[in-house]
Amino acid sequence: MVFSDQTYSVLVVSAIPKFDDTIRPMLPTTDYWPVCFVTNIAAARRELLDRAYDFVIVNAPLPDDFGSRFAVDACVRPGTVVLLLVRSELYEEINAKVTPQGVFALSKPTSVQTMQQGLKWMASARERLRCLEKKATSIEEKMEEIRLVNRAKWLLIEHLKMTEADAHHYIERQAMDRCVSRREIAIGIVHTYS
Repeated sequence: MVFSDQTYSVLVVSAIPKFDDTIRPMLPTTDYWPVCFVTNIAAARRELLDRAYDFVIVNAPLPDDFGSRFAVDACVRPGTVVLLLVRSELYEEINAKVTPQGVFALSKPTSVQTMQQGLKWMASARERLRCLEKKATSIEEKMEEIRLVNRAKWLLIEHLKMTEADAHHYIERQAMDRCVSRREIAIGIVHTYS
């Protein structure tokens, strides 16, 4: 596997045992864990309620639904990459519907090599999502720090009658003098004056 540091959780939705037998060896536990196999959309929906999966592989059609709507719904979940396998005569139509929603589609029958390539594409997409998740978390943390520092500034303004500029400089100076972050200084101020 290309991304040896990562293990990907996989949900396989397929009503065809032969497909399951073919894909199972492509999902070694060293790279994919846990791997869950279900045979219908209802079971897949329940499984997604219980846990998040990195990959969802849907082998359409399924007994209770075709599977394309479920594939799109699963793709909306944060961090989930979805692969939908459809019969070749339906591929163009289904691909046109699901690709804009972020679902990968493959025509079947497909070769083992193509499936392995699809798994690598999914890993690439998952890693890209992982980077975006980290950036979003970083931005959220920075915004939280800004809110906390602003709250501390307003407490200094209220209780010590500082100007906003003086409160800002006070927090900056304390952080530099103590070799700590502005966040830590702000937390101390909030605890003192709240």
